[in-house]
Amino acid sequence: MSKPRLALHWQILVGMLLGMVAGLLVNVLQGPIDAAMASHPFVAGIGQFTASANGFVGDLFLRGLRFIAVPIVLFSLIVGASSLNDLKKLSRIGGRTILIYLSTTAFAISIGLVAANIAQPGTWLSAELRDRLASGAAAAVEGKVAAAQAPDTWATLLDLVPQNPFAALAEGNMLQVVFTALAVGVALTLIPKEKSQPIIQAADGLNDVIIKLVQAVMVVAPVAVFCLIAKVMATMGFEVLGALLVYCLTVLGGLLVVTFGFYPLVLRFFTGIKPKRFFSAIAPAQLLAFSSSSSSATLPVTMECVEERLGAGEDVTSFVIPLGATINMDGTALYQGVAALFIAQLYGIDLSFGDQVTIVLTATLASVGTAGVPGVGLIMLVIVLQAVGIGDDAMKGGIAIIFGVDRLLDMCRTTTNVTGDCMVAAVVAHAEGDLASEAAVAARLARLEGGPVDENP
Repeated sequence: MSKPRLALHWQILVGMLLGMVAGLLVNVLQGPIDAAMASHPFVAGIGQFTASANGFVGDLFLRGLRFIAVPIVLFSLIVGASSLNDLKKLSRIGGRTILIYLSTTAFAISIGLVAANIAQPGTWLSAELRDRLASGAAAAVEGKVAAAQAPDTWATLLDLVPQNPFAALAEGNMLQVVFTALAVGVALTLIPKEKSQPIIQAADGLNDVIIKLVQAVMVVAPVAVFCLIAKVMATMGFEVLGALLVYCLTVLGGLLVVTFGFYPLVLRFFTGIKPKRFFSAIAPAQLLAFSSSSSSATLPVTMECVEERLGAGEDVTSFVIPLGATINMDGTALYQGVAALFIAQLYGIDLSFGDQVTIVLTATLASVGTAGVPGVGLIMLVIVLQAVGIGDDAMKGGIAIIFGVDRLLDMCRTTTNVTGDCMVAAVVAHAEGDLASEAAVAARLARLEGGPVDENP
């Protein structure tokens, strides 16, 4: 891999670590800081300015990535679909992608259930501590519980087709954007070339422009990651984190097994890709996913990593990654399994094997069409708990208890979600014969960045 790219990895990682340290210091020194701001107006002004500037930089960075996400999916998929000239190949890629996504999601939930059955995290809290934690965040989760609705399969399928494609683009509805781009791309293959070619060339040129914008936005990634992480760490409740330590460790243990155990095994078996190559290629996407807690915001970087650094073809990347950002929620699904059992154990509710199978099926279906934005896991959790008959009081109390550590776990499970998207893209690309070798990727990156190229790797 080329030095400039590796340098960006380390810059983002350093920004993340410095942000953690800064946020932790603010959290620990919150009392003295508040006292100084209350007694000195000048200090208060500096503190407010710093907090506002920190939030502005992080939010501006995420907004820039979301600004890029829809155009890069639209233009790259139009170009990819219009260049296939083979609807069988397109349907083969689609069928293979959806099957793998659903399979890995079901497997991830199963890992979470196994971990929760072994660790029994819900038995570590006393009834007194449980009720105290539940009362602290009851109001915050009320709206999320009320907003959650059980998934309607037919409505989900119908919602794939936008009533207004321009509204889908404006709202960033990624599944509808994917459908629109595929429809336009396929239609371009059905009209004369002299009419379709200018449109395809325009879309291809605009795709190149968007890729350059991704590279430009990533220049400020280390600073933005610092701001995002510092904000989270400064506002994290360490008292709640300590009380829920076993629960957090159970979720994190399951995520580590899936991310660094299951995915590398699948890659090794189906593609022969070594873990070092895979994780080195997708590191920027993983770090950004952890910092932003949003697979949708990370989407442009994920696509660039998979295509430019991992070597998957544009046809596969432009279809698999946007679809994965919407329907592939391996990390979130694993969290659903652990959280559901944790809440059941807290309130002494016995979930049978059949109930746990229901959790697997419900969480898998609920992940389809769920937006890849921060906090969506709690809404999915309500659907899962309703499916296994958890009462309203236990549901609201349990969700209120885990609400305090949700952002930290959201960061971790989003990283797993994005890693899963990249893994599936590599598997599908290899199956289609559209995955470049490591040497070819290194040579291409060196050529693009003006570095030395080894013609005989």
